[in-house]
Amino acid sequence: MNEMKKNKCIKCDVSQCRHNLVTENYCSLDCISVGTHEADPTVPECTDCNSFVKRTGCCD
Repeated sequence: MNEMKKNKCIKCDVSQCRHNLVTENYCSLDCISVGTHEADPTVPECTDCNSFVKRTGCCD
């Protein structure tokens, strides 16, 4: 089993993501990909974490 390690540079409170450490609200990835679903993003809600992967057994 892979041990997830906190990346102090990537804070994340999305506990539904497989890469989130949950107990510390940090991501375990070395880097993330951020994208948008808008043609002309103007507010934070227009952006997406493209590295998100739904945690197994979560949110059914």
